[in-house]
Amino acid sequence: MYVERPPTDDLAGRVACVWHQVSEADATQLVVPDACVDLIWGPEGLFVAGPDTGPMPTPMASGDTFVGIRFRPGAAGGFFGVPLQDLRDQRVPLSDLPSLGDQRVRATDPLSLHDQRVRVSDLPSLRDQQPVQVSDLPPRRVADAAAPGRLDVMLAAVRDRLAREVPADPAGAAIAGALRKGRTVGEVAWDLGFSERQLHRRSLSAFGYAPKILQRIVRFQRALTLARAGVPLAEVAVTAGYADQAHLSHDVKRLSGVSMRHLVSSAG
Repeated sequence: MYVERPPTDDLAGRVACVWHQVSEADATQLVVPDACVDLIWGPEGLFVAGPDTGPMPTPMASGDTFVGIRFRPGAAGGFFGVPLQDLRDQRVPLSDLPSLGDQRVRATDPLSLHDQRVRVSDLPSLRDQQPVQVSDLPPRRVADAAAPGRLDVMLAAVRDRLAREVPADPAGAAIAGALRKGRTVGEVAWDLGFSERQLHRRSLSAFGYAPKILQRIVRFQRALTLARAGVPLAEVAVTAGYADQAHLSHDVKRLSGVSMRHLVSSAG
């Protein structure tokens, strides 16, 4: 079960959505590039899912629960305290990002016996503070009980940190939007008043990868949205800016490891 909902108005400029997933069986979830960065609380605690450039198969056991906050493409800024390219294709425990160690929020985990001040880097410890009786609950009910409180903790931390620092590059959304519409890297640089070298630096800082990679990823996501809406693949290729359907198929396989038909059929 996967549920996604929009952020509150105060976070909408930086956050694409918040989400909650509970695995209903032992399975491997295929995660594909979307130019986003996620802050996730999973069975092993809090971690960052960096900007991906290829498929990321994720094993999930029955009853595993994940809650996440997904930053918009180019909107993470300096939130995580390290260059985004250092997080590229990585899943990094939050405790390994020491710059977040002084961040504090007021938090109550529904499975915790205590309302307390916590450091963001210490949040994974909350998952161990469970009343003894919850062990008698089925795993899925424990997961469902924990998820809302854990998301509240994460949202409080994100709000507090964004209010004090870590601005995003204001050109980030424009870069991604122009590339998504099929503009070339040179055209985007010209339109925004950058040299191609400047665009490369801004893209690397805002997204974690160079403009050419970003272009492939946002084009792929546009194609995936069209295909899932029922648009024929030949039309998808033209509309999303591919040379032809073979080009579409090659790019989809390179970025996701599977065919477009597989991605469409496995949606949801």
